[in-house]
Amino acid sequence: MKLAGLKSIENAHEDSVWAATWVPATEDRPALLLTGSLDETVKLWRPDELDLVRTNTGHSLGVAAVAAHPSGIIAASSSLDSFVRVFDVDTNATIAVLEAPPSEVWGMQFEPKGTILAVAGGSSASVKLWDTASWRLVSTLSIPRPEAPKPSDKTSSKKFVLSVAWSPNGKRLACGLMDGTICVFDVDRSKLLHQLEGHNMPVRSLVFSPVDPRVLFSGSDDGHVNMHDAEGKTLLGSMSGHTSWVLSVDASPDGGAIATGSSDRTVRLWDLKMRAAIQTMSNHNDQVWSVAFRPPGGTGVRAGRLASVSDDKSVSLYDYS
Repeated sequence: MKLAGLKSIENAHEDSVWAATWVPATEDRPALLLTGSLDETVKLWRPDELDLVRTNTGHSLGVAAVAAHPSGIIAASSSLDSFVRVFDVDTNATIAVLEAPPSEVWGMQFEPKGTILAVAGGSSASVKLWDTASWRLVSTLSIPRPEAPKPSDKTSSKKFVLSVAWSPNGKRLACGLMDGTICVFDVDRSKLLHQLEGHNMPVRSLVFSPVDPRVLFSGSDDGHVNMHDAEGKTLLGSMSGHTSWVLSVDASPDGGAIATGSSDRTVRLWDLKMRAAIQTMSNHNDQVWSVAFRPPGGTGVRAGRLASVSDDKSVSLYDYS
């Protein structure tokens, strides 16, 4: 398995690019790359030339997270202005605006069937679940606070939720916290199942394996990428190689590799059989905030693709084979 650089767009946005995801292909068009930036815009790009399809405005502060519905028809962007904007991918028509104060939304993801949007609620120490038919808030999964903190205790702020990930079957939701713990919820029962240990610094990114719904990967400011058994509550392994914070982790659709982006300015590809980094891509010259593998599907699409975005305002596309 390897990555090969296909194309990079310098100054893809006017400011740091913090978020990226792929909008799945529909009958009428291929999968598109969706990026969100501190310049307050969301942009859609056509592979493989990275041609700009459209620039969406509608936020009054920087865009911190983006998510795409599995149908490929709608997507969502969240901003530091505490609003989540849900829009039609092909027309940019606003479908819903979800208000999420007083918390900042640092991560969100649609449930695999598309019925729920999970939003990491930052300082509210919770994950909010929105029904995608009515856009009503249907559940709030709260992170338990430590027992009886003293007034001087600073731990309550550490229960800040940074990241979320759905298991492939939609039964489990994991969220990564500022204090390095990961909470795993049984969504149907709105119940916290357990907390996974193993990191001692913020967990900024999570992804479940597409081939084994028990396996959860996490990237943290401690520089490690951990593999957890999210059901058995065990740490399966810890991989190191980045020299600074791991800001983003994503799993390849074939389940054989993961990619990571880091503030050490590199993108790394990890072979999960070897549990080691097998390739380092250094085409960004600032921190890499997001990496995203293209989902399978679409007419005539066989090749794998990975995208990365960075504080250097650029977007890069790689072939994955």
